[in-house]
Amino acid sequence: MSGTSRLDKTFHIIMKQMVGTGRAPHYTEIAKELGVSMEEGRKALHDLFSKRIHGWLYPNTDFIASFAPFNNLPTQFEVSIEGHQKWFAQ
Repeated sequence: MSGTSRLDKTFHIIMKQMVGTGRAPHYTEIAKELGVSMEEGRKALHDLFSKRIHGWLYPNTDFIASFAPFNNLPTQFEVSIEGHQKWFAQ
């Protein structure tokens, strides 16, 4: 898989889970979706964030803290759709 398509697929995996569940995936979930080892999934996550996307990892971890327009940690900006609140905005 080329670098660009892996970055695109990693972005899509994260965004799809954020929209669907309100929670960012762990790199092990990304690895499973990409069909790669856990270490390659972790590297894909870090490669994506190194491209300066609008988001960040929690400092000194492999956990997604924010992935625009969503925040993985609760904020004062709750987002509800059809009466269901499972998202937070940046």
